[in-house]
Amino acid sequence: MTETIAAAAIQAAILRVAARLPALRDPLNQLDAAMGDGDLGISVSKAGPAIEEYVSANLPGDDLGKYLAGLGMAINRAASSTMGALTATALMRAGKEAKGVAELDLPMLGRLIQAADLGVQERGKAQPGDKTIVDALHPAAEAFTKAVAEGKDLRTSGQAMLEAARAGRDAAIPLRSRIGRAAWVGERTENQPDPGTVLFVEVLEAILGSGHS
Repeated sequence: MTETIAAAAIQAAILRVAARLPALRDPLNQLDAAMGDGDLGISVSKAGPAIEEYVSANLPGDDLGKYLAGLGMAINRAASSTMGALTATALMRAGKEAKGVAELDLPMLGRLIQAADLGVQERGKAQPGDKTIVDALHPAAEAFTKAVAEGKDLRTSGQAMLEAARAGRDAAIPLRSRIGRAAWVGERTENQPDPGTVLFVEVLEAILGSGHS
């Protein structure tokens, strides 16, 4: 029997993300200040209430694609910023893969994650190694797709994705930022955690109901 993820489980995961975001405001602002604007935490703290409001006002119904795209637009309206735009792009690209479906199977979920990864790379003009959120997102997408292709269940595939995201976050620390405002400060970005990768790991932990690492 094919393992599927119902709309209610997706809503619950989204709400776990919303609940985690407020606590990230100060840590992400501090990380971002070392790299660029110093306002990522502010954007993230605005996104949390917007997510909760969207979930309370909208039901996925039989079109998860439309629901995810709407969520992305709601986040971008509330937290208008580079990260808001990237989040909207990721969710809208993922939504295209889930158009007209009421639940997800694992291969489809893998396609959603890969579409989000590609969307973020294209919108941000970033590649793995540029020291952006992509350094955590891309290996996570690859690891999940590989685990599903090997017949692993959702829990095992999700754990593989999280471990890959953490490894990507850590591998990016010694790098120098090549994209956006962080690229302007050059050497200062070396041996600093990239705020986008840190945020992505936190979001993934919340989605999976995992603790910090």
